[in-house]
Amino acid sequence: MSSPRFTAAREVPAGVPVLGVPVHSDLTIPAGAGAEVNAAYLAQRRFEGRPGQAQALLADDGTTVVALGVGEAGSVDAEVLRRAGAALARQAGNASRVATTLAAAAGDPDLAAAVVEGIGLGAYRYASAPKRIEGNGRIEHVTVVGAQSAVVRRGQVAVDATSRARDWVNLPARDLTPREFARVVSEAAAGTGVTVEVWDEDRIASERLGGLLGVAAGAAEPPRLLRLSCPAQGAARSGKASPTVALVGKGITFDSGGLSLKPPAGMMHMKADMGGAAAVVTATLAAAELGLPVNVTTWVAATENMPSGTAIHPGDVLVARNGQTIEVLNTDAEGRLVLADALSLAAEEEPDAIVDVATLTGGQRVALGDLVAAVMGTDEALVRRVIAAGAAAGEPAWELPLFAGYRKHIDSEVADLKNVSAGPAASTITAGLFLKEFSGGRPWAHLDIAAPSWSDVEDGWITKGATGWGARTLIELLGAWRSF
Repeated sequence: MSSPRFTAAREVPAGVPVLGVPVHSDLTIPAGAGAEVNAAYLAQRRFEGRPGQAQALLADDGTTVVALGVGEAGSVDAEVLRRAGAALARQAGNASRVATTLAAAAGDPDLAAAVVEGIGLGAYRYASAPKRIEGNGRIEHVTVVGAQSAVVRRGQVAVDATSRARDWVNLPARDLTPREFARVVSEAAAGTGVTVEVWDEDRIASERLGGLLGVAAGAAEPPRLLRLSCPAQGAARSGKASPTVALVGKGITFDSGGLSLKPPAGMMHMKADMGGAAAVVTATLAAAELGLPVNVTTWVAATENMPSGTAIHPGDVLVARNGQTIEVLNTDAEGRLVLADALSLAAEEEPDAIVDVATLTGGQRVALGDLVAAVMGTDEALVRRVIAAGAAAGEPAWELPLFAGYRKHIDSEVADLKNVSAGPAASTITAGLFLKEFSGGRPWAHLDIAAPSWSDVEDGWITKGATGWGARTLIELLGAWRSF
């Protein structure tokens, strides 16, 4: 579905049916919020101004005023504003137009972008085509009072990118095959300045992408390799050439586990196994729209992982793009096989940095739960950048160590390495150590979003289904590159 459109304004527009107003924990309104609320009524309703709280009131002119909790004055950050914006979106009912003075609660004008993100992402809903009813109970336009137009636009781009990523991940696997994904990406990039190159199965074979071909062997649908290029815009920093960042995304459009078949419950949401691909592509398109002064080259290895008479077997040996041999002991550890080829291709172009995003391991959820991604890498400065970008985007990440002592766990007796370790311990770290072998010595960071890419509950700006996790982290990362 399309995102609401946002505009900045100095005053609340006349006739707007719903107005969101920030309220602190002492039930006061920030200066410049431009509205009044009945504090006694809020207290009676046990409204305490906590972040994410919302209470609707009816104004004398018929406007529905929604009191939005923002906590204590002086402690309002971006995530508080996102949660408040999302609460407003859920309180808007069938109103197509909404206004808010939430920006008045932000001490930093740039934080108004978080208001846009919260409302836009909180308003997101996905339904399959037969069930979708456009224009019914959907916010179409939001006025952000007191915000700067450039800041609102930045928030709009982040909302659009995340919503597009959610749409792609939410699509049924039969509707978003590797070939269809290549088509919709090419269509989305048309006219943006981003070029898209699509390799078919013959080109993939000629380029020696043994990991991707091996995973694709069991599927009736052929694989695709996508390369996107977004040239830097604006002045280069300090007169130097613009930096180049390579993004790499895992694009498994459906993961059955292959011959190492998943149990039925484990397959329910495996259309979401291309969440990394959705994140890197939508972030690349956003970089073009924002005109960021960094060259972005994006690689996506897309395939299904299916069981059949032609599927790879446990014990088979594949040869990756960089010539390393891989013993496949578990065909359900397929993401690292396709990433091996994509990372190798990215490294060959010698970018300043490589960042891959993947729904890679169940161990990530065990270690960090549903709301924190795992990050690791070969360059500490780059890892810190990714963590800082995630914090700014409201997509927190925690560094796990690439502990060299675990490297022996993926040693193989018949190949250069094997795709799984002997036991489940430290599975997220050993997967990272596997990927490191294909980073070509370049500064590299790996973001494992297996758990936060999908949600079964609503929580703040997160809605049920695909979360679009990673898209805004990458937009923040690329946008802040000039600062480092």
